[in-house]
Amino acid sequence: MIKNIDYHGLDIFAQDIVNGLQLTDANLRELLSLTEEEDLLKLHYVSRKVRDHFFENKVFLYSFVYFSTYCKNKCTFCYYNRCNDIQRYRLGMDEIRNICRTLKNESIHMVDLTMGEDPYFHEHPERFTDVVKAVKEETGLPIMISPGVMNDGTLSRLHESGADFLALYQETHDRELYGKLRVGQSFEDRVNARSFAKSIGYCVEDGILTGVGNDIESTIKSLRGMENNRPDMVRVMTFVPQEGTPLGKKDPESSIEELKIIAILRLMFPDRLIPASLDLEGIPGMVHRLNAGANVVTSIIPSNSTLEGVVNYDRDLEERDRDPKSVIKSLKAMGMEPASQDDFNKILERKHEIPAVPL
Repeated sequence: MIKNIDYHGLDIFAQDIVNGLQLTDANLRELLSLTEEEDLLKLHYVSRKVRDHFFENKVFLYSFVYFSTYCKNKCTFCYYNRCNDIQRYRLGMDEIRNICRTLKNESIHMVDLTMGEDPYFHEHPERFTDVVKAVKEETGLPIMISPGVMNDGTLSRLHESGADFLALYQETHDRELYGKLRVGQSFEDRVNARSFAKSIGYCVEDGILTGVGNDIESTIKSLRGMENNRPDMVRVMTFVPQEGTPLGKKDPESSIEELKIIAILRLMFPDRLIPASLDLEGIPGMVHRLNAGANVVTSIIPSNSTLEGVVNYDRDLEERDRDPKSVIKSLKAMGMEPASQDDFNKILERKHEIPAVPL
């Protein structure tokens, strides 16, 4: 599929994907088995050709507001799991409004409101509804919520209050591995929450981790699992060991596997959103991920911000370099540019064309 074909053949392969070619499990095994640099570069080339057919050189930018680092869960991979003895914060409404005012005129397409499963909000969902309303009032932008699993009634109220997108990562669709990562949490509840959200008008995002013991067959389960809910955005992130967690002493892996899976996701989901997170390797990592086929930059934060992220490679750096102006400068150096807000709004409107598959 990739090996031993020239760039003319790669162009034909990319056009086949654009025309609707579906990858078989055998195709996925072959692509996931690629290790040679030349073969990976060919895969990234095909992925970019497919992306550019649908999106040209346009990139979408999401700000990131991690407004509560409290969580009731015991995820073995997460720095913020409830058992980790760390300093936490919960932003007040005025702090959230001030951050949003800073980001308002910064070429951002959507605001991502992220928290752990904080009982303060989960047990009093009207508090989260107030946050969504305030951010919508301050920015007028689409809002993504990343709150963990919330019940159907709360998801409905949040959507009515201005939430447009639900990010709810499964981390893995391999049930055995899921049980080791999301200890004590229902696999079905997460799947059902995404499906319900999609049915009432949200766009939805699913995401997986790599580097947590996934082999090729486990990864294929996750790729097919993401397919089943027909998400509007799909993500993969490299696991980074977090101090104080059960997996904190695991040897870190490079991002090569993540880049490979980003490219494969582009071939499986040719016209969907695929993020390049700044939270893992900053702007240099963003460049690699865009070159692998991503078309969204996430985890953008204001200059000099002390906001937490999910991974925080730069927690102890004086210059975090994740502000909108730095991102846009690097995009332009790559020959890319931010899409218009109208371009992004058209994607939000397209959600009804990609229905969830009933369970």
